[in-house]
Amino acid sequence: MDAKRVLDIFKEITAIPRESGHEGPFTDWLCHWAEAHLFAYKRDATGNVLIVRDAAPGKENVPAIVLQSHQDMVCEKNAGVKHDFRKDPIRYVIEDGWMISKDTTLGADDGIGVAASLALLEDDAPTGRIECLFTISEETGMDGAEAMEKGFFDAKTLINLDSEDEGQLFIGCAGGLNTNIRFRLARTDARPGERFVRCTLSGGIGGHSGDDINKDRANAVQLMSRFLCSRLEDGLRVVSMNGGGKPNAIARECEAVVAVNDPAALSKAFKAFGADLKEEFHNTDPDLKCKAEELKPSKPFRPLSEASGKRLVRALFACPHGVQAMSQDIPGLVQTSTNLASIRLSETAGVAVIVTSQRSSATSERRAMAARVRANFEAAGAKVRHMYEYPGWNPDMNSHVLARTVEAYRKLFSTEPEVKAIHAGLECGLFLQKFPGLDMISFGPTLRGVHAPGEKMELASLDKFVALLDEVVRNYE
Repeated sequence: MDAKRVLDIFKEITAIPRESGHEGPFTDWLCHWAEAHLFAYKRDATGNVLIVRDAAPGKENVPAIVLQSHQDMVCEKNAGVKHDFRKDPIRYVIEDGWMISKDTTLGADDGIGVAASLALLEDDAPTGRIECLFTISEETGMDGAEAMEKGFFDAKTLINLDSEDEGQLFIGCAGGLNTNIRFRLARTDARPGERFVRCTLSGGIGGHSGDDINKDRANAVQLMSRFLCSRLEDGLRVVSMNGGGKPNAIARECEAVVAVNDPAALSKAFKAFGADLKEEFHNTDPDLKCKAEELKPSKPFRPLSEASGKRLVRALFACPHGVQAMSQDIPGLVQTSTNLASIRLSETAGVAVIVTSQRSSATSERRAMAARVRANFEAAGAKVRHMYEYPGWNPDMNSHVLARTVEAYRKLFSTEPEVKAIHAGLECGLFLQKFPGLDMISFGPTLRGVHAPGEKMELASLDKFVALLDEVVRNYE
């Protein structure tokens, strides 16, 4: 198996729609691929696919291995970019040793894991039994892993191909859940003299709410609510507010339409706020922009009532975001965090929908953090529910597949890999619940900017990732 073949398969994958919850075309493609290559496969009612290559002659006693990756990708794009993830291929460039999608997510998370699995199945090197598992909707709730029936695969060793730092071997991850909020809000007619201004905050880096939550990046929803809260006593009333995207992505952009009596004063204040943000985030988000423009709708908007607007904005401003606790056992590892992911409130809606997500390697802390978010919004009169909870994965330093992978890494690269846990969520915790005793490890090439436009993959790291996977599987015993 070579990295060029893996990259070629991944390029083919970038042309196939696979947004979370809409993986049907890609699931079909995987099944057709198995048929065309004469491999046995099965597909469950949820959409999970398992493709199997039997052991080569003389390798029948080698322990079987599951290579696991997920079919779906986070679909995010920059404001103003015309791209339909349900039908348009991902546009990418190869530049300075990286494969980059500049205006959208690339989908190397986890399309490159899928590509590596298929390339290994194609390869004619003699190995034990290989079971390649492709789950659905990992990014939105791990639906495929959650719904998988016991016995869907047979192997007792699993290699998860959904990590993003070459040279690091992961043997544990955080668990998580989403906390979703609904505000019922009253609207009133515009007051005499009220005019309407659109405030846009853009240019944030964003990123993965697990891997990047400790990088102190700007959260556009949080910052917009901070500005609006500072103007409430000046009579500002909210008309609409929309920002952020997926639950597992840090909000890069936010837009609010507001009613005020003095648009010029508001624009001046928002410009000054932008200057403050430039100073605060000059290292992490140097391209943050604040823009205000007066709107002249054909008929006046109906803003939120003063009471409704204050409840909404103050609750958003008070909502915690970011790292809440660091691990006491593993230096530098985030233990608990929360992400204020998105808000949706149109100009006419009477309901605002807010999505947050919480992660922790300690179940009690994760649930306590979610309860804190719930208490904040319920105190403001919102309805709150928790959903899509998944367990963490506790490290096993005595893992056999870990020992074999460390040995392979030393042999190939004459250096020691890092053995770590990760704050991001992996499906391994759910697999362990359904397949007790499963021996697992996770590794992958170096990806940057996942879950945000500009996602990229380092090609040199792809070479090393492919070499390591090939070495581990080919010589496993």
